[in-house]
Amino acid sequence: MNFDIEHHFRAVQRSVSSVARDGKAAKAVTLVRSYPTVIAGLWSALTNSERIPRWFLPVSGDLNLGGRYQFEGNAGGEIKECKPPTYLSVTWEWQDDISWLEVRLSEAGENNTQLTLIHTALVSEFWTQFGPGATGVGWETGLIGLDHHLINPNVPMMDKGQFSSSPEGRAFVAQSSEDWGRASIASGTEAKEALEAAKKITAFFTGDNSETS
Repeated sequence: MNFDIEHHFRAVQRSVSSVARDGKAAKAVTLVRSYPTVIAGLWSALTNSERIPRWFLPVSGDLNLGGRYQFEGNAGGEIKECKPPTYLSVTWEWQDDISWLEVRLSEAGENNTQLTLIHTALVSEFWTQFGPGATGVGWETGLIGLDHHLINPNVPMMDKGQFSSSPEGRAFVAQSSEDWGRASIASGTEAKEALEAAKKITAFFTGDNSETS
């Protein structure tokens, strides 16, 4: 597989912050990455129902303000705010769990757009056990797919299963998980807890249970 691990790893800025949501303690996982396209082009890739499946998942529903969407085999939710072409806010609902997703776009030079993705979740037993990598690593895989789509719009979507099982994919996941562990420590998490959570996330995405032993 022709995959530049360092390019995609260094392309993302990762951070974690403690916030409040509906009066409860929450954590915001933030990813920042730039793409070689104009802001309207990136907005289209993120919001057009015909383009989303080319880099992420098939989507159904009413993709308008106040409407509900559903990703095939994954989360769904409600579109809470939509300000084309710079801001989108949705709920992210999976089984009985709800979290909140925001996407902000801004110009970052000629033919270059910065994407800021913020996924906020309430502090829970799941968060304590798996940390920010549970969200962060998953979104990074999606952002790699988005990069592939923007550069090669007519090429079939990257096979994520093949990617995650490849040596390059496994190495990327491990590197990303470790960095999310460092971001968690920087946000105030105890180092041992953060590093153990990072190992669990690496094992989850690579299927290597030896990471947790």
